[in-house]
Amino acid sequence: MSCLHKRPKRTKSQEQLFQEHVRKIAQENGKRLGLEGDADLQFLLVGGELVKIRTTSWKKNRFYKLQEDCKTMWHESHKTFKSNQTFSIDDIDSVRKGRQSEGLQKYTESSVEDRCFSIIFKGRKKNLDLLAASGEEAKQWVNGLEKIIVNLRNLNHQQKSEHWIFNCMRKADKNEDNKMTLKELKHFLRQINVEVADTYAEELFAKCDTSHSGALEGSEIKHFYDLLTYREEVDVIYGKYALTEGQMSTRDLLNFLLNEQREPLNVEDAVRLIDTYEMDETAKQKKHMTKDGFLMYLNQHEGSILNPAHKQVFQDMSQPLNHYYISSSHNTYLTDDQLKGPSSTEAYIRALMKSCRCVELDCWDGPNGEPVIYHGYTLTSKVLFKDVIKAIKDYAFKTSEYPVILSLENHCSLEQQKLMAQHMGSILGSALLTQPVGDTMPVHFPSPEELKGRFLIKGKRSNKLDAAFNNNGSVEDDSVSEEDEAADSKENGQKAKAKKSKIKLAKELSEMVIYCKSVHFNGFEHAKDSLAFYEMSSFKESKALNLAETSATAYIHHNMDKLSRIYPAGSRTDSSNYNPVPMWNAGCQIVALNFQTASKEMDLNQGRFMPNAMSGYFLKPDFLRDLASQFNPNALSKGPWLKKKVLHIMVISAQQLPKVNKDKHTSIVDPLVRVELYGVPADTNTKETHHIDNNGFNPMWNENFQFDIHVPELVMVRFVVEDYDCTSQNDLIGQYCLPLTSLQNGYRHVPLHTKRGDVISSAGIFVHLMVLDAQ
Repeated sequence: MSCLHKRPKRTKSQEQLFQEHVRKIAQENGKRLGLEGDADLQFLLVGGELVKIRTTSWKKNRFYKLQEDCKTMWHESHKTFKSNQTFSIDDIDSVRKGRQSEGLQKYTESSVEDRCFSIIFKGRKKNLDLLAASGEEAKQWVNGLEKIIVNLRNLNHQQKSEHWIFNCMRKADKNEDNKMTLKELKHFLRQINVEVADTYAEELFAKCDTSHSGALEGSEIKHFYDLLTYREEVDVIYGKYALTEGQMSTRDLLNFLLNEQREPLNVEDAVRLIDTYEMDETAKQKKHMTKDGFLMYLNQHEGSILNPAHKQVFQDMSQPLNHYYISSSHNTYLTDDQLKGPSSTEAYIRALMKSCRCVELDCWDGPNGEPVIYHGYTLTSKVLFKDVIKAIKDYAFKTSEYPVILSLENHCSLEQQKLMAQHMGSILGSALLTQPVGDTMPVHFPSPEELKGRFLIKGKRSNKLDAAFNNNGSVEDDSVSEEDEAADSKENGQKAKAKKSKIKLAKELSEMVIYCKSVHFNGFEHAKDSLAFYEMSSFKESKALNLAETSATAYIHHNMDKLSRIYPAGSRTDSSNYNPVPMWNAGCQIVALNFQTASKEMDLNQGRFMPNAMSGYFLKPDFLRDLASQFNPNALSKGPWLKKKVLHIMVISAQQLPKVNKDKHTSIVDPLVRVELYGVPADTNTKETHHIDNNGFNPMWNENFQFDIHVPELVMVRFVVEDYDCTSQNDLIGQYCLPLTSLQNGYRHVPLHTKRGDVISSAGIFVHLMVLDAQ
């Protein structure tokens, strides 16, 4: 706040008072974060000079410091018209110590390793590569930033809400006198995304200005905050069940949990919730829950729409690998389009940190004998194969410990293939699977559990696995193999190779392919009769969709025994995505999407793999694994998949929706909520509320929707909040997606994600849901 706008010059005494005021604010915010008196926090609040690094020659000294709100970083800028700039801690994805970014590896020497660190931002904002004066200072910057990031993320919803509101109040307090005039109150209301008539603002102000001083301060501001954050809908729910001295007793709370939330809980569970969420010690001693404690419970993970049990690994992970959906990326190396976008190790890191378990490496001969990765025959930039393997090794198992598949699209000469094999062997070491699991020739895939922490290579193999297993098969360097089908035909104007072209295959690389041998698809009968379980095909999206529509049952049976990989059409030069749901309905496991592109399709992918601890593996329903199944998603017949349900959703309200147009301080959103269901064609449906004018802070709809569902185990539910515009396409405010089988009944809080899948701090919608058996 102290650096966001110009101020008149102060006298020495005024400056001292101002600095004292700033220190008090910082102290209060540090306390709210649980970092009161923390040495690393104090270091950031004082700030210091760092070297910002962009290229070998562009290295500039810049001063950085944490603002007193403890969630905004300020740094000087020498750009015209910008004497300073800020970025939010919420925008930081991670902080990496050392020379871990591509920029620092390129533009600094290894001798300054301990002085380097990088700030990695969410979305497409460029990394910030920095050099501190000493290793100790770099350590303090990293430790301090990581503490704030972790503590901000760990604030409960109520605390995040208060933190956000109080900091908006401070920004509205233009003259920093800790008072709020009517003009400042109107400015504050616009900041929190609500537009009210002048008469209402004046009424609200007069109601709180009990001292009639013309400015709110102290308890008057607290009164204003209480009026502002009053949740009428929560008051009604609480009032219905708070039947003991105006509060919820243990029995009252249990009644609510059984009747509304439909949770099979007991008295001990109710006591545990009171002990966890009730802040009032007197109420807690009586085993009562106040309205504030009740609101705290609703805003925590137990009151969230996502079943808390599904945040852990809750599925059986001991089944064969092909029984799972596997989170998969296409052209993982790209950060933008398919024609001239940059290739980067950072793209692999981001995909892996989002639990992607199958990444693609498009390998070509590079200069100096070193293989490179890029989109062949295009202007996309190149990245060294060995650098990609190093990045994969470092980040593969940070989010999930389950196996990672490296899908090789190999265009390299024999010599560079040998080097690829050498790099993978030396860098990945014992984590690279080079022999089948067990002592006998396998007849089915090992499980994700058996393959924890392992890398599998998907690519061409020049002999059968059984021959290699018995050590009686070999391959000479001049052996040939078809290229991966995914590389056979490019549709985007690239130089196309002849169909079924041959490439020489190096023995060293060939023998690294164990469970994912790439073969051409010649029909389901041929695959059933002639292919081993570990021989898999890649399908272009149009071919896969055609098979899913015309031969769904045969495709499902194919995927009960083998793996299928689906990839986007070459015509998607903008890195857009296709709908993964029809492929999942057909039992396809490796449905590869462009992770770099924010889209509804990526929302569905994130939602599909959010449960089960975001492990990147999700067990397919029984009827997609049982050989006796005759399931067809396009022509539903009676069977174990038909479990008709009715989903009732009441969209009640939303809280603290972010502005869409942040540059225009008078801009206020007109929100609406849309509920979308994706599954078999009979279950795909959409319904939306009316829009509410000029209120993104606490809009209320109270609208009821009903959805008839036939195959609940395949249904994905997506909540979308948009800013209504009668003249153009609505802007996305936030969204959230999860499988129907992972949602909780009752009154639930729905968090919101940005279009890139990042959580929007303190924002959410409040709903009531009920999944009932159809009559």
